[in-house]
Formats: sequence, C-alpha cells, structure tokens
Amino acid sequence: MSVSREDARARDLTDPLRALRDRFLIPEELIYLDGNSLGALPKATVDKQEDVVRRQWGTSLIRSWNDHGWIDAPQRVGAMIAGLIGAKPHEVIVTDSVTVNLFKLITAAARLSPTRPVLLSEAGNFHTDLHVAGGAVEAVPNMRLEIVGRDEVEAALGRDTNLLLLTHVHYKSGARFDMGQVTATALQAGALTIWDLSHSAGAVPLGLNADGVELAVGCGYKYLNGGPGAPAFLYVAEHLQEALVPMLRGWMGHAAPFAFADAYVPAPGISRFLAGTPPILSLTALESGVESFRDVDMATLWAKSIALFDLFGSLVAERCAGHGLQCISPPEPERRGSHISFRHPNAFELCQALIEEGVIGDFRAPDIVRFGITPLYLGYENVWVAVDRLASILTDQRWRHPRFAVRGTVT
Repeated sequence: MSVSREDARARDLTDPLRALRDRFLIPEELIYLDGNSLGALPKATVDKQEDVVRRQWGTSLIRSWNDHGWIDAPQRVGAMIAGLIGAKPHEVIVTDSVTVNLFKLITAAARLSPTRPVLLSEAGNFHTDLHVAGGAVEAVPNMRLEIVGRDEVEAALGRDTNLLLLTHVHYKSGARFDMGQVTATALQAGALTIWDLSHSAGAVPLGLNADGVELAVGCGYKYLNGGPGAPAFLYVAEHLQEALVPMLRGWMGHAAPFAFADAYVPAPGISRFLAGTPPILSLTALESGVESFRDVDMATLWAKSIALFDLFGSLVAERCAGHGLQCISPPEPERRGSHISFRHPNAFELCQALIEEGVIGDFRAPDIVRFGITPLYLGYENVWVAVDRLASILTDQRWRHPRFAVRGTVT
C-alpha cells in the first residue's frame, strides 16, 4: 500500500529520535541528504566555538592548554568516539586526516611482518585510500600494493599478505563488509586488517573489540558532524599499541614532548600516533559533533536508518519506475551502511536539479546519485518530500535543462 505524506508525518510524531533534530541548525525548507559527505551543524558548536575563541583563546591565551584542557583534547574526543565504535577509551585518538592516519598505520604495521611483502586492497576502494597505500608501500622496503575485485579479497589472502586495507562501508554503493568475518579470515592467513570507518562511524552499529579489529581510521566530518575538514580518528587495539612505532613522528607523539630532546622516544599507548600540535578550533567543533550523540542508543539509531532506507527505496520503486533509476545499495540491512545510491545515465544533471528543488544529495562519478540517511536529523516526511520532488523532476524531465549540465565542483 502506498505511503502518503500524512502517513510519513504520523511516523515522525512517534519517532523516539524526533527531538534530536532540534540539536542541529538546518533550514526548514531544506531536505539535507548529504550527511555522509558533510554532517549538519550542531547548534552547540556555535556557542562552543565562540567560547573557545573569545574567552579561552582571547582571554586565557596560552594558559588554555592547561586551564581549558586543550592539551588533552585528542585523547578526550577519541574516548568519546570510542564509545560509538565499540572500542576502549584509550584505543582511539583524534589526529590529522584519514589519509595521514592511513600512512601512519600502514608504515608502522607493515614492519611487524617484514617477510610478507603484500598490502592487499579492493579495486574501487575510496581513491585516497589507494593513493596513500601506493605511496606508503614505497616507504617500506620490499612492499607492494595488490588490488583485487571486491569478491576476490578473502580468496587473495595468502602467505605473502602483510596487511589488508578495506573500507567498511563502500562510499558509492553503501555495501558493507562483514567486519568480524573478514578480520578473522585475514588473521588466519597471518595478516592484519586496517579498516576505514569513514562511512560507518556514527551511522551503523560498530563493535571493534567484539569483532577482533586491530587497526582502523575514520573521519570526523561526515556522520560525526565535526564540520568541514574535521580531524580524523585512529584506532589501535590495546595489545598492539606498544608494538607499533609510527614512521611519521612529531613532538606531540613523543614520550616527553616538553623535554625538547633531539632523539625520538614514542609516547606510551595510542598517544604515540600524534604528530603536530592539535588544531583546537576544529577539535572543539568535532567534540560538539560527537556530543550530539549523547543519550542516543546506536541500536535505536540503526533501526531508524533501516526504516528510512526502506521507505526511500519503496517510494522510488513505486513513484520513479520507468525513469532509469537503478538502486545499487544492498537491500539487506546487514549488508549495507546508511546511504542509498542509484545509478542513472544523467546522475549529475539529476543531482543538480534536485539541489535546485531544495533536496541536497550528492553525485559520484560517473553515474551515481547518493543520498545519506542521517537519523539524528532526518525524518520520514523529509524522505517522502525528497522522493516526491525526485519523481516530479523525472516525470517533467527538468533535469534536461542545459544549466544542469554545467559541471563545476560537486562534493
């Protein structure tokens, strides 16, 4: 039976997470479906940033490193993220970017098994992961990067495999690996796995400790709502921390950073993966973003994600049939993340037409239009209206207007 707008509105009224939207600054007329590229702005971030700039920086100045906890921010925010991904507080630290953190983990972990020369990854992985992997293996003697198809990954694990680098939720399709199974298979082959959680953290339930995960990275600006270019996080299982020594080193990762010694001595535990001085303004914004999850049960969040995804998919199947849209995201919740993607020969133009109509999704080359399901602030009526506008654009073929074919920078 067809779902009406009134039906969707009624579901919003009984949604246990409905009040969470009030934690964010989102224009009422806008339907924001790009949270898997940039999360919405938490209202708390605005006041917190003003306090950090005007009072802490402006008044306390250098004293703020101690008086306002700036120096401990990477560990403090890391511990908050740990609670969202099923890790111990001292196993996660916030620092640098996903790219830099991948380089740190690859080059440090590869040296644990110097006789194994292969870093294995998936064709079609997020391109920065493959780019940094290609550079990282050049920094480790006798290492090489091998790339295989997604369905061939586990079979390709062998006696030469040193590390396996995978993205948990695929950035285009939303397809999700079975983290526990893949990690266990790699360990049986004698390899460590590095997981990129950029499209997982804050979106799907994660249990890094329960799944035996040993190494991971993730970004802060997507589902964690940390703001544009927010710092990333890095996870190392407790039992590996003292065995890994980063090749990319800096004073904040030193055992005694204010001793100003010439020789490098790694800090104990996860802190050795710090490098330069922490970026306090962006770290504070990320802290506010993660605080948006306070009192939120991830199982409840995921249940709403499933329901929103299913509503989106069923409405598209019903109202957009015959217009060339092909859903490429797995229908089974356990096999996907929290975005829904469609292939269309004119995906770019379609995405631009939707933006003009106040529905912000995003385009992924060459032919994917992608919509983020962000249950913290997305409602059932939002989904209904988004598909209604999509159906109207397809029916009237408004995406054919020449102005939508002009390709600029699209995130």
